[in-house]
Amino acid sequence: MLSREQELELIDMLRGVHPDEFGLDEELWTRQSLTTLIQRRFELPLDAGAVGAYLRAWGLGPREPRERACGLCVSAVERWVRSEYPGITRAAQEHLAEVYWIGRVRLRGTMPAADVISAVSSRGRVRFMITTPTVDPPLPRDFVLRLSGEEQRTVHLIVDGSWPRNEWPRRLPRRIVLHPLPSCGRAVAA
Repeated sequence: MLSREQELELIDMLRGVHPDEFGLDEELWTRQSLTTLIQRRFELPLDAGAVGAYLRAWGLGPREPRERACGLCVSAVERWVRSEYPGITRAAQEHLAEVYWIGRVRLRGTMPAADVISAVSSRGRVRFMITTPTVDPPLPRDFVLRLSGEEQRTVHLIVDGSWPRNEWPRRLPRRIVLHPLPSCGRAVAA
């Protein structure tokens, strides 16, 4: 296990940096790329399951759609899941695309504070980046583009209330389709 000091050092190492900058073959951080970095940096033989526990402790991982909504939006999100989400999954299947749920959480106990922007696929695969929070940061264009990968895969991205639509990247390639999760505009970052 990482000590608390090592965990904080790891978080600082990841701020604004992508795995390819460490010579890893990933566009965004994943459980596997993080495992490799920990093994290289701290010479600890952690397995992917132990690293997955860190990701869950950081607030990353699969969440129910209702957990991505503020209390005022839960019923709207539940209706959306019944009415809109099936069409998104059908379109994704037709395009051999992956569906990701995008959100943001704040890591507590770090100095300076850290935001984790994550995308969790409908299959449970977590991809993320760590940033230093600023006042109302927009959804990072680089993050969205990296979800499509070097292969330029088609992706459908469901964006929670962490970002209002006017803070989404503009003029994205057609292979990247953004879908808003119903939101009253209150941020749901943890």
